[in-house]
Amino acid sequence: YGLAAPLAGGLTDRINPKIVFSIGGALVGGSIALCSLAQSMWHFYLFYGVMAAVGLSLIGFTPLSSLITHWFEKSKAQVFGLLGAGFGVSLVTPPIFQYLIAEHGWRTAYVIVGIVAVLIVVPACLFLIRRSPSQMALMEKANSRPAGQEAQGEPGRTAPTADWTIRRASRTRTYWLLLLVSLCNAGVAQGTIIAHQVYYLRDIGFDPMAAASLFSLFGVSFVVGTVSSGLSDRVGRVPVYVGGTVVAAVSIAFLLAAETSNSPVIPGLFAICAGVGLGITPPTCFAGVADCFHGRNYGSIQGTTILAVAVGASVGPWLAGYLHDVTGSYRIAFIIVLAAILLAGLFMWIARPKQGATPR
Repeated sequence: YGLAAPLAGGLTDRINPKIVFSIGGALVGGSIALCSLAQSMWHFYLFYGVMAAVGLSLIGFTPLSSLITHWFEKSKAQVFGLLGAGFGVSLVTPPIFQYLIAEHGWRTAYVIVGIVAVLIVVPACLFLIRRSPSQMALMEKANSRPAGQEAQGEPGRTAPTADWTIRRASRTRTYWLLLLVSLCNAGVAQGTIIAHQVYYLRDIGFDPMAAASLFSLFGVSFVVGTVSSGLSDRVGRVPVYVGGTVVAAVSIAFLLAAETSNSPVIPGLFAICAGVGLGITPPTCFAGVADCFHGRNYGSIQGTTILAVAVGASVGPWLAGYLHDVTGSYRIAFIIVLAAILLAGLFMWIARPKQGATPR
């Protein structure tokens, strides 16, 4: 998913998004349905780990952010927050899938989910997706420039936003700081918390239903956090992001305290604070990327931040599981998560992305 994200963003920058999104939706649904034919583990690695992941990239956050940023240039964080809220809402769907498996078997469940995905996503993309007039004008202006001619200006000075590319962006300190912010927070911290919080709660004595209920509370709080990221459109990216990291950091203190507490209140406070803190920060960061590198090639640039998220979300949960297996505890893993959260806040404070400002 992460490796395909820059490609997905670049395709959306250049090709009719209806085509990109429709192919992605068909690929996701088709690969999920193909999982029903799996006879060995490598079939799942191919159908789900590769094909579905590439399809998800083509309809995922990167191409969506590339598309909607041009529609809502003054409310980026609010719209990114609404996109992120979709993920939080999706946390309520596993019981539906479990019901399908229990009633019809896992192979039939894969077929049903895959077909429904195609029937919902592809028509929606064909009938609802289109570029904004401002983006179309931007593309026409870029295409009308003689081949080989670039606008004057150096990265970090006064280069027109339409001329930002991954190469030009990578020459700025702001770009690398925002990549580190994405890797630490949305990658390592969020990925680890989502992957391991239920197992941690089971480890310290909570029954499966209680652990699942706390995870649902986390999901609801996550939606609240993502929607609240729109505050950064009004008061600034840095104050909202740093405030979110403080709330997320406090949640880790509650999580560690839950180990010696028999009260469900402490883990409940963790779920609320973690959901709000980890929900409000990624859309704010992604909006900061859009503030700095908005232009014709924005999708491919945003795709590299999603790649950074994917790297962190791959390493963080694996490392947490390994440390748990070795030490018999999640304490060290969650201390690492706390460090990642605080580092992300520090990097955002140094980067200080602002709407209309030229990246340093």
